[in-house]
Amino acid sequence: MKVFVTGVCGQLGHDVMNELARRGCDGVGSDIASAYSGDADGTPVTTMPYVALDITDRAAVANVIAAEKPDAVIHCAAWTAVDAAEDEPHKVRAINADGTRYIAEACRAVGAKMLYISTDYVFDGQGEEPWQADCTAFAPLNVYGQTKREGEQAVAAALDEHFIVRIAWVFGLNGKNFVKTMLRLGETHDHLRVVCDQIGTPTYTLDLARLLVDMIGTDRYGVYHATNEGGYISWAEFAAAIFRTAGMDGVTVEPVTTAQYGLSKAARPYNSRLDKSKLTENGFTPLPHWQDALERYIKALK
Repeated sequence: MKVFVTGVCGQLGHDVMNELARRGCDGVGSDIASAYSGDADGTPVTTMPYVALDITDRAAVANVIAAEKPDAVIHCAAWTAVDAAEDEPHKVRAINADGTRYIAEACRAVGAKMLYISTDYVFDGQGEEPWQADCTAFAPLNVYGQTKREGEQAVAAALDEHFIVRIAWVFGLNGKNFVKTMLRLGETHDHLRVVCDQIGTPTYTLDLARLLVDMIGTDRYGVYHATNEGGYISWAEFAAAIFRTAGMDGVTVEPVTTAQYGLSKAARPYNSRLDKSKLTENGFTPLPHWQDALERYIKALK
């Protein structure tokens, strides 16, 4: 199976490529850089086929996908800087909405399957009930969420059969994330304030990549939610778990509300709980518990 992966210089795309290599699949990576620019960690992604591609260039997307003729595309590329998105909505929309539409159109033209990575930010983040995969109460709070929802609509409009996988609270070896930020701050601070009223579940890209490659090999199309298992927690609880797992017992976490913390330019969802039951209902293996994922991740970082 030949799989074209966008955004391979980011956290998830990096791990998807390595998972394809592990299974002996023919993976082709792409990103906007002229050559692979993720971590030079010696893993297969660093030497696998790579195509520079600006997904906001409709003709370029069509030409590259037509030339590669993949069986499937896993579309990980996106603008994910949530606060910065508020200042450049047109640029964000060009990537998250228009770029996704161009990918979907190119998939349709060559008969390739498409799997699009989305986010819990397509909902309004209110209440305490986990969001169901087939919920249609879309009310994104910020530009990032709005444009990711537009990306979902673009995929559904271009392709009758497709995969949309919503994720949350992502951490991986390649790139920046909350876990790395906490570990870095813990080296110089013995007390940190972290929000306690935003609730969700972390997602380790290594675990998620395995699910995505499983999924793209099937015809069990639809919208899914995927994070690690292990229950719902706050960012403050996650931070405390990070320091505990890393053996940094001298760092204390002070839980504060979003209002008390301030700083964020974009409105953030309080409720990032995602119901993942549709995965098992359709025969997919759930991701491991986040506590287990965090332990493996911190060991890998060391």
